[in-house]
Amino acid sequence: MQATLEELGRRYDELTAQMGDPAIYEIPGRFQQIAKEQAELEPIVRTWRTLEGKRGELADARALADEDDPEMAALAEAEIEALAPEVEQLEQALKLLLLPKDPNDDKNVVLEIRAGTGGEEATLFAADLFRMYSRYADGKGWAVEMLSESKSDAGGFKEVVALFSGDRVYSTFKFESGVHRVQRVPATESQGRIHTSACTVAILPEAEDIELDIPEGDLRIDVYRASGPGGQSVNTTDSAVRVTHIPTGLVVTCQDEKSQHKNKAKALTVLRSRLLDKMQAEAHAERADARRAMVGSGDRSERIRTYNFPQNRVTDHRVGLTLYRLDEVVQGSLDPVIEPVRQAFQAEQLADRG
Repeated sequence: MQATLEELGRRYDELTAQMGDPAIYEIPGRFQQIAKEQAELEPIVRTWRTLEGKRGELADARALADEDDPEMAALAEAEIEALAPEVEQLEQALKLLLLPKDPNDDKNVVLEIRAGTGGEEATLFAADLFRMYSRYADGKGWAVEMLSESKSDAGGFKEVVALFSGDRVYSTFKFESGVHRVQRVPATESQGRIHTSACTVAILPEAEDIELDIPEGDLRIDVYRASGPGGQSVNTTDSAVRVTHIPTGLVVTCQDEKSQHKNKAKALTVLRSRLLDKMQAEAHAERADARRAMVGSGDRSERIRTYNFPQNRVTDHRVGLTLYRLDEVVQGSLDPVIEPVRQAFQAEQLADRG
């Protein structure tokens, strides 16, 4: 590992020097390419070099502790007591930084929420979840673009699909896939009884054209007149689009835009992401043991979280996390829920590596 770290350090220094060379601006995109690689190496190299410095200080302190001078030895022991935990923390941080990177971590995300059991209450919960994720995205400075929505008569969502764009969106959201359950008293419940409803959340890394080229012959494009809840007409032109991927049978519809061209583009964005997700899931099937780690398989049928409104409680069933801060969570304060799951996954990775 030491040789690997030394090589990474040399590469980081080389990239830093290149960034100071005006000649790189003569090649389009070269500066951005170098800056990206340097930014990826920077936390590893910085942590490793800090660790090396602290290890040197610790070795010096231990040497002084063996001296015959009692006063010097006492000072050295105090320094050892302070430095040893620092070294241990840096070693752990370096191990985490060296874990294999998920190639999707830097991608944007197509987020899909579908109402499940619970009727109209489930559609209202789907709207609550979408609002929660959107507010979280606002706080992160991410952009949210609606791709498709199917509203219920109660004002909720039977289904909603949106593109979340920004810095490391997939890395943040990738453990949100699964069944989200809500326990609360519906506004229509006169007896005050608590009902349980559920929604399914799917997190799909956005597939870029260069990654997934779909032959035109594999697609069937149907256009029709868009309609709203209860069958009312949304517009009077055939602008709604249904795209069917013939080899897999996957179907995506989009009718949110008045332009047929825009609806087709959005539908293809969703279809491409669903196909990429399907291909990656099949390619990684042999890693089923890793997908069944304590953070869950990522299977959309797996119940991952319960939102209990009467008790102001949110529970993540994968890591045994319970917080009595549901009011904050639904307003978009998701980090206290997301972070423990991410840490649990990293702990599993470290354990697997021995």
